[in-house]
Amino acid sequence: MHIPDSLATEILVKAGKLQESDVDALIEEAHGSSTSVQELILKKQIVSEKDLTKLYAKEIDVPFIELSQLKIDRAILQQIPEHIARKYNAVLYSIEKDIPKLAMDDPDDLQAIDFLQKRLGQSTEISIATTSDIMSALDEYKGEISTEISKVAKADVEEVNEEEEEEVKEEDIAEDSPIAQTVNLLVEYAIKQKASDIHIEPRENIVQVRYRIDGILREANRLPRKIAGALVSRIKILSNLKIDEHRAPQDGRFKISLNGHLYAIRVSTLPIMDGEKVVMRLLNESTKPLTLEQLGYWGYSLQSVRNAIAQPHGIILVTGPTGSGKSTTLYSVLNILNTPGVNISTVEDPVEYRIAGTNQTQVNPKAGMTFANGLRALLRQDPNIIMVGEIRDSETANLAIQAALTGHLVFSTLHTNNAATALPRLLEMGVEPFLIASTVRVVVAQRLVRRLDPTMRDTYTPDAKHVTELKEMFDVKKAISQLEQANKDLVPQEEVKDDKKPDVMPKSTDSKLVLWKEKIPENSPPGTSAYNGRLGIYEVLNVSEKIEQAIVNDGTSSQIQDIAIAEGMVTMQQDGFIKAMQGLTTIEEVMRVTRE
Repeated sequence: MHIPDSLATEILVKAGKLQESDVDALIEEAHGSSTSVQELILKKQIVSEKDLTKLYAKEIDVPFIELSQLKIDRAILQQIPEHIARKYNAVLYSIEKDIPKLAMDDPDDLQAIDFLQKRLGQSTEISIATTSDIMSALDEYKGEISTEISKVAKADVEEVNEEEEEEVKEEDIAEDSPIAQTVNLLVEYAIKQKASDIHIEPRENIVQVRYRIDGILREANRLPRKIAGALVSRIKILSNLKIDEHRAPQDGRFKISLNGHLYAIRVSTLPIMDGEKVVMRLLNESTKPLTLEQLGYWGYSLQSVRNAIAQPHGIILVTGPTGSGKSTTLYSVLNILNTPGVNISTVEDPVEYRIAGTNQTQVNPKAGMTFANGLRALLRQDPNIIMVGEIRDSETANLAIQAALTGHLVFSTLHTNNAATALPRLLEMGVEPFLIASTVRVVVAQRLVRRLDPTMRDTYTPDAKHVTELKEMFDVKKAISQLEQANKDLVPQEEVKDDKKPDVMPKSTDSKLVLWKEKIPENSPPGTSAYNGRLGIYEVLNVSEKIEQAIVNDGTSSQIQDIAIAEGMVTMQQDGFIKAMQGLTTIEEVMRVTRE
């Protein structure tokens, strides 16, 4: 979509999204940064890409179509060759009564329309779609991952000695080799399926490829064992690692751009019995940080975190196992605090997301850059806010405490099961109880549950036996009373099309409990999941005067937890139960991640 600068500001002013007094400053800023007004509008989040496209469509009187809500038949899609579709950013998404329906991101491209109408017919109806929707639809030209990879992997196997793997040759891993295409396809399909990690694992007779999607590992493909060496070598070249080192683990990273989004791929190799295992972590650097409400905070938890980060000094701890979303929470909070008036510095292992305007340092033990040494150096850099990736030892813990005592706001993580056990954990590290009590502001414990797709869910009323079981695990009556506050604070999912919305959203009451379950439509492809994305469940322990007293008196984690609950803390399990009643997830998901 290419909107002239003057028209972009005009339609925003007309829609009330921009003040006329701000137009000149916006145009000047766009020219100063050598970008278009349209790009600046999206970057500043004045409106979303979808809303801007809708406003533009209304202005030029062209229908708007949301391709992401449609299932496009590949036979229809392929009536325009892929290279032509990509050249003009055009997608043939339907043919109704012999009338082709075409979506474009730039319906003002008369040359493209003339060419496509000659191919499809003058009766072709043109609609406008967002660029990201067009790009996603163009990915449908590719078939299933197994089919696509089989095409290139077959060529690889034919070039390798049949008895055992040959020494990897330079031409095997060149930019245009079948192996390079295989790696590209593995990453592209992982991004398309919204995977967070790719696991490439050599077995005795195969190379198993698995994707972690919404926290669950799923097998994506099995490749011939004979290409394992070349496959790993190609990934090492991309990550700037030593291709002749097979006995020691290595870490690296590389970047790719796909569909207008920039992805950082963090690579880790590890020698195992059958060769070298590779795990690639996918990080979308184009993703905007989420707000606390979008992450899943509400009520007491939301207010406690907001109050803590508004303090000029103190420690905010986030706890949970690996993969529980601790980094995402910290980055979102730092983004809220990131203003030109403060100096934010971090020491991380590794630096996962880049935050513009902050000073991020990578831990490097070989060079002597540990968390403790990095934190000590940061304190000489006049920071206002410090983020330490993890408190692993007593030296780092005591330095973090000293930083908080000398007027800094410190963020860090700990590996504990819940919020209350974080405080005794600091005691084990040799931190004095009175120092913990006077510096720690809040402790957040969290897990990630899979989010139910609103188009693939249904309600059910549990029977008496199930209700009794639930009452043993959760405070059901209290949860029902807290539902209204949760509904008010939590940011809803993507809007659901009107024909898929129930007339009345069923609600739980004291006499009737309503929960949600998966409902996968008939004739859905094998492996279809009713879950889409993930959501945090949290418990936020606010260090009040009573809890400070309990810490100083060597109170146990159970005693601290009881005080926190009495003061309003919602436990992770209880938070998950409330979100299950809202239809955001299921009871089974909550039990899966919180079961002890």
